[in-house]
Amino acid sequence: LVDHWRRQGREQERGSGQPAVDAVDEWDVRLDQLVAQAALADLGPHHRSALTLRYLDGLPVREVAACLGRTEGATEVLLVRAKAAFRARYEDGMAS
Repeated sequence: LVDHWRRQGREQERGSGQPAVDAVDEWDVRLDQLVAQAALADLGPHHRSALTLRYLDGLPVREVAACLGRTEGATEVLLVRAKAAFRARYEDGMAS
């Protein structure tokens, strides 16, 4: 999502005649990646595994549940909690 909004912002800047600052955008993207990696690494193994399988590997919840040996319902709850934990750590990392 972050990449989508940055790309859209660059396109709007180009359309308005203002120069786009790609070097800053590249740095921002890299900084976001580092903060996201640190936030993910700071999570417990069950949260990190669930998020990795679901969002990085792109598995549906059913397959994530099978990999983790959980029911789909329990996996959905785990993902909600994992996303909340990740979001809190990510936002803390961005504020630092």
